[in-house]
Amino acid sequence: MGRLLISRQITLWTAVAVLIIAGVLPLCLVLATSLADVGNYTSTLGNARIWRIFRTSLVLTVLTTVLAGFAGIPLGLLFARTDLPMRRVLTFALSMPLLFPPYILAVGWYEVLGRGGLLAQWAGSPVGEVTSRWLFGLPGAVLVLTTAFLPVVLLLTMTYVNAVNPTLEQAARLFSGWPAVIRSITIPLAAPGVLLSLVLVFLLTMGEFGAPAFLRVTVFPVATFTELTAFYNFGAATAAALPLVAVALLGLTMEQRVLRGKSFQFGWDGGREPSLLPLGRIRTPLCLLVTLAVLLVVALPLGALVFRGLSLAALGEAWDRAGGSAARSLGYSAVSATALAGLGFFLAYVIHRRAVVCWRWVDAAMLFLFTLPGTVIGIGLIALWNRRSTNWIYATPAILVIGYVAQYAVIGTRIILAGFAQTSSAVEEAAEVAGAGWFRRVFGILVPILGPSITMSWVVTFLFCLRDVSLPLLLAPPGYDTLTARTMTLMANGSAELIAALCLLSMSLTAVPLIVYGAARRMGSKAT
Repeated sequence: MGRLLISRQITLWTAVAVLIIAGVLPLCLVLATSLADVGNYTSTLGNARIWRIFRTSLVLTVLTTVLAGFAGIPLGLLFARTDLPMRRVLTFALSMPLLFPPYILAVGWYEVLGRGGLLAQWAGSPVGEVTSRWLFGLPGAVLVLTTAFLPVVLLLTMTYVNAVNPTLEQAARLFSGWPAVIRSITIPLAAPGVLLSLVLVFLLTMGEFGAPAFLRVTVFPVATFTELTAFYNFGAATAAALPLVAVALLGLTMEQRVLRGKSFQFGWDGGREPSLLPLGRIRTPLCLLVTLAVLLVVALPLGALVFRGLSLAALGEAWDRAGGSAARSLGYSAVSATALAGLGFFLAYVIHRRAVVCWRWVDAAMLFLFTLPGTVIGIGLIALWNRRSTNWIYATPAILVIGYVAQYAVIGTRIILAGFAQTSSAVEEAAEVAGAGWFRRVFGILVPILGPSITMSWVVTFLFCLRDVSLPLLLAPPGYDTLTARTMTLMANGSAELIAALCLLSMSLTAVPLIVYGAARRMGSKAT
């Protein structure tokens, strides 16, 4: 028994050590290095330009969060609790921007509102000049990022609303109408998910690099990236990133103390389906209104991309100049997603079983790393691994995989943790009493039971790695770039047709993990 316990502890502590080496240690090192010269902070944080950039970042983040919440929360309630026609189709359409980098939406809106865009061709060049100035500024960035991150609010609102025990709503319906039930039962119980979604949108917007860089809006991730790549000044880059770290700590505090400090009743009883609010005569007009909004904010920019880039010449040039980058993107994402699924399994075990004394700190560290912009993590990894003794890692794509693991460990872990929450610990305990060893319990019992959660973890982390921009720009060695990094590089001097074709190529790559997930589900259904 003692030997089995030792095997388990060694495995779990190894998983914790991987997280520390991949994410925590680089941040500690770069912070310690920057503190060696306090002048980095006095000169950088004392610069009025830095605080103007912070104000721009904060305004952009607040406006995006407010608008995403204003649209996403009602739509989540509408899709989850009413008989609106085409709910699934509209949900999928609004969620599409989450599958690819936000800069793709920015390029799509450029094809609509830019100087040579569809609107300028239809209404004349003076109109195109006005709309182009509007797009390449704060309003355009708000439009793009609101559309990009609205699915976070929509999907989490739907998830938490659908998780409310329907018997509570049905009991309340005996005494009140649907509006009162939604107001007094559904919304309060779904409030944790709504608040979490708004916190995530705030942090994702604050850390977004690609779309603001394309739209020439100077925000903190762009300023930090410029400070490092242009001047290679780690101290100044770290000092410039300090406000981003403070915002990430604020988000971590909210998640840890506000969202987890309450208990909520969730879950279906006996598989009973929730009742849907009948919309009556407004059902069809409301469906048409939502459909029109989807066409305007999603279909229009993506359709403009297709119109510009879907030609044999443009697609051929895109493949010639970035085909290798596309293949590398798939390879890096697959390797990283596999590593994240394996690491996430053991870290989820640590948190769910509270198997190590520092399990709360492990959970907090993963969330903190996710809330940090990729530029901050990239700076830390460069500071740690850019040495002669570790050049065998730094000069290879392994450094990028490490960055992905540090940034997205929390996603894979949380998905598998949800699977652990639905699995009784008595299954493993019975196997342990019967004499099954640690690895036999893991691979013979827990992995098969948690197979769907592990597969979903792999798919979701694959998508996040595939759409990442800042980490590949900072970490990918020369000649080993990804498609997102290659596209951002070619934006400086590439034709509009080439950039549109590259965006279409990026969008097509997202089908790979979805196909894998569909195949895994079919295999699972046949096995059962």
